[in-house]
Amino acid sequence: MATNPISKLSEEQYLALERVAETKSEFLDGEMFAMSGGTRRHADLQSNLHGELFAQLRGRPCRAYTSDFRIRTASGVYTYPDLSIVCGDVKVADTWTDTLLNPVVLIEVLSPSTEGYDRGLKFQHYRTIESLQDYILVDQTKVRIEQFTRQSDGTWSLRDLSAATDELRIESIGVRLPVAQIYAGTGLD
Repeated sequence: MATNPISKLSEEQYLALERVAETKSEFLDGEMFAMSGGTRRHADLQSNLHGELFAQLRGRPCRAYTSDFRIRTASGVYTYPDLSIVCGDVKVADTWTDTLLNPVVLIEVLSPSTEGYDRGLKFQHYRTIESLQDYILVDQTKVRIEQFTRQSDGTWSLRDLSAATDELRIESIGVRLPVAQIYAGTGLD
């Protein structure tokens, strides 16, 4: 007896399901992947980052968004980064205005269950976004921030911060964040 292969979802099918779902799911290669809840430390890091970015970007042409704003890569992957920053006009995929196309900075707070994906395949897909200049990974188990910055020749450089006295400099949006403030109140400060 022949088995039926699992049918893949189209982007349109994914979006139709996602827009009525009670929980968020990411989309990769025709499959939906439910997002799990985060830890308190994950939420603290995300809040600290958003607060600092919001304050520094106020009155400027850039805006920081939380993980409620979905992004689509040029390769057709849909994700919910912990933070995304867009500058200038916000380009969205369609009239629903719920899918961002042109982030300049994407930030992920690493979770043990998703760290490999965030570092590998997800970053590979993020690199297909022409507007993306910085991809930042924030560790929640120790003080460590990895900042990948797109160079003018299309390569990516890495800046590794591992001391509370370090400063995260995001030149693409003109922001400087003390690592101590990012980790404040997390139990790692």
